Amino acid sequence: MIFKDALNRKIELPKTPQRIISLVPSLTELLHDIGLEKNIVGITKYCVHPSHYLLTKKRVGGTKKVKFQDVKDLKPDFILCSKEENTPEMVSELEKIAPVYVSDVNSLEDALQLIRELGVLFDRRTQTEHIIDKINFQLKEFENSVKDISPRKAAYFIWANPWMVAGSKTFIDDMLRICKFENAYAAQERYPKININTIKIKSKATLLLFSSEPYDFSDDEVFEVLRKNRKTMTIYVDGQFFSWYGSRLIKAFDHFKDIHKRIAEF
Repeated sequence: MIFKDALNRKIELPKTPQRIISLVPSLTELLHDIGLEKNIVGITKYCVHPSHYLLTKKRVGGTKKVKFQDVKDLKPDFILCSKEENTPEMVSELEKIAPVYVSDVNSLEDALQLIRELGVLFDRRTQTEHIIDKINFQLKEFENSVKDISPRKAAYFIWANPWMVAGSKTFIDDMLRICKFENAYAAQERYPKININTIKIKSKATLLLFSSEPYDFSDDEVFEVLRKNRKTMTIYVDGQFFSWYGSRLIKAFDHFKDIHKRIAEF
């Protein structure tokens, strides 16, 4: 079988993969949900769903740095990576061990296409189509629930000192759009550093969202931003629902509803 990944790299597989290492937390959860628990032999320390994997699966490092010898010892026949989370140098080294599939997801449409492609690659078409149907159902139901709400300009924080937000050409940016928020930093790509003293002047943001990952914001850090941007609404959000693009999307829209409920009660 010959496949092409998101970077248009050709991948040849003699048979359906049986020993999989996933270096993408959101896709580790997806593989579990399509019935591949027995086939997953290695994960990262950030693969926290399902939680029992942290006890039952071999952790081979993080998303930016893996233990190549541990990977090799597991004798994988397939390794799943992400352009966003894993480095090109890592991918090159891993290719010496087993075929590597690199995903690149910047929109919900990309995510659904990836889920469908992995269903073909792992011979789990029925399971992945079922997940896609669930996501689309939840999406439609959410869109109906917010159809009368006007978009609110929001800044989505992912890091402190230096202060960083999600810009355009990111999956988070597309999820903000779906959530009925206008990204205050859409004019800048990826994850720009910003000056928190000029948020209201330059971005005109009326809502500040502080994500639970990849950075754990303290109350003091959030207060520091709020103190310099008075009368701006501030909300903590679950970063997994804005940045994980596997089966966790099924649950994302209930979280988005809750955010709008908190805004209405503010």
